[in-house]
Amino acid sequence: MIHKLLKNKKVVLASQSPRRKEVLKMLGVNALQVPSTVEEDLTLSNPSQLAMNNAKLKVMDITNKMDRECVVVGADTIVYANHEILGKPKSIYDGKEQLRKLSNSFHYVYTGLSVSYRGENITKFLRTKVIFCELSETEIDDYFMTKEPLDKAGSYGIQGFGSQFVKKIVGDYFNVMGFPISLFYEILKDLGVE
Repeated sequence: MIHKLLKNKKVVLASQSPRRKEVLKMLGVNALQVPSTVEEDLTLSNPSQLAMNNAKLKVMDITNKMDRECVVVGADTIVYANHEILGKPKSIYDGKEQLRKLSNSFHYVYTGLSVSYRGENITKFLRTKVIFCELSETEIDDYFMTKEPLDKAGSYGIQGFGSQFVKKIVGDYFNVMGFPISLFYEILKDLGVE
């Protein structure tokens, strides 16, 4: 189990995401949060490659500043709808436009997860399908009044007010939240963390 594997390890989260910190805490892991300052690469058009590349960039930035015995973890989540990558909204207008694209349709959430330990790095991704209800302009406006969508890929958070718009998910809920727990566990075992 994750909390046993990481019991005597210093875990560093290369992210400022409060959601990722909460998920780790829920698993019994008290991670030191050291947000990476690297610029995310937005040039790749392949969603899985983009998510993995950005996650690894974050982790390597922090790994280079830490002791080799630290377990450094980072993630990057993107939304992919109709062959278009939807990142964090650049403005309220952009965010509302993203939600219009997601309304009454399906999209995929990709999270790249990267972990470094003792000079080794493993980076993988997970994909989850999300089906949205039809959203009215009033619902979109009301949602933006909560300020929740402003810092989230695809302009919604499944763990908050945005959950009201999700009709169905096919895959990992925590992946949509931005931290796929099962993939994290798999990577820790692959790295030989014990």
